[in-house]
Amino acid sequence: MYSITSVEDLQELNPYVIIGCGGGGEKFSNLEGIETVGFLDDNPEKQGKLFCGLEVASNLSDLFESTDANTVAVMLPIGAEGAALKYAVEALANGKNAVVSFRSLSLCENESLLKLASQNDVVIKEISPRLDVVREICGTAPEKCCEVLPKISYEPKAKVVFVGGTSQECGKRTTTKSLGIEAEKRGMKAAVISTDEMGLEKPTVFNFRAGSLSAMDIPSAILSSMKYVEERDSPDIIFIEGQSSLTEDGNPHPRGLSACILIGANPDAVIVGHRPNHPYREPRGIDYEVKAIEAVVPTTKVVGLSINLRNKDEGMTVEDFEKEYGLPAADMYDGGASKLLDAILDYLDE
Repeated sequence: MYSITSVEDLQELNPYVIIGCGGGGEKFSNLEGIETVGFLDDNPEKQGKLFCGLEVASNLSDLFESTDANTVAVMLPIGAEGAALKYAVEALANGKNAVVSFRSLSLCENESLLKLASQNDVVIKEISPRLDVVREICGTAPEKCCEVLPKISYEPKAKVVFVGGTSQECGKRTTTKSLGIEAEKRGMKAAVISTDEMGLEKPTVFNFRAGSLSAMDIPSAILSSMKYVEERDSPDIIFIEGQSSLTEDGNPHPRGLSACILIGANPDAVIVGHRPNHPYREPRGIDYEVKAIEAVVPTTKVVGLSINLRNKDEGMTVEDFEKEYGLPAADMYDGGASKLLDAILDYLDE
C-alpha cells in the first residue's frame, strides 16, 4: 500500500527536502522525528528567506547536490497539481523517494508515478485523507476526497447581505428572494445566490446545494460565486441564502454548513429568519443566533428579523419581536421585504 498510516512510515524515509513553504510544509516538518534538510518554494518572495530555520531554495537539483536528502515531500495545496506532479517526477527520476499529499497529487489518479518509482528502485507514498478509517468507523465513505475547489481570496465590490435563521425551514429562501425582488423594484441591480437545490425561483441568478460540498470547499464556492456574478452582472447588492442555523438544537449536522456559508459570504449585513412554534425543528432562539453570527463574523451586524408566522400563537405579531429584540421585524407574506431592505440600506449608509 502507498498510503501513510503512521509517523514511523515517514521517519523511515528521512532526511527530507520539502516542497511548499506554507502551512502544509510547516506541519510536515514539525512531525515527530522528521529530519528536514531543505525547503523549496516557487514563490520568488519566499526564496532566499528563512523558513523553519532553513533558507528557501528555488531549484530542486541544487538541493540534491547540497544536501543528503533521501526523500522529497511535496506539500502543495489544491490547485497546484501541475507543480506537484513536476516535482514528484523530478524526485523519482533522480533516485529519490517521494511523499505526496492527496490535496495536490492523488496517487489513485496518477498510477504511472508508482511505476516510475518501481523502475527507479525508490518508493512513493501518499498522505491520504484516510477515508479507509471513516469507512471502518461509519460503514461507508466517499470513494475519494471530495475537497476539490481551489482556495481563493476575493473582496466583493458590491455590498453583501446574508440571510440566516434560527432553524431549518424558517423562511430563509423566501426572505432572500423577496429582498432581491424589492431591491429590483427600487432600481437596484440585485444578485440573489441560493445555496440550496430548491432555490429555483427568480430573481435567483443561480443555485447550488452547498451541503453537497466538502466543508473546506463551501467558502470557496461562495467566494467564487460572488466573483463570478460580479464579473458577469456587476450587481449593486448581493443577497446570499444561508442554510440551517448556527445554534439549532436537535440536529447538529447542518450547523457546520451554516457556518461555512456565513464565513464565505463575510457579509456587510445580516437578516435573521425565525419561525416561532416550529412544528419539527428546535430553534434555541433569536438571541442565540444573533450572538453566534456576530461572533463568527465580528465585522458584520444583524440588522433585521424576518418572522415566519405560519405557526404563530393567537394574537402574535411581528411587532412583538421588534419590541423584544430591538430590531426591525417583518413578515415576508405581508409586504415585509420593503421594511427589511430599508433597515439594510440605512445600516449600510451609516
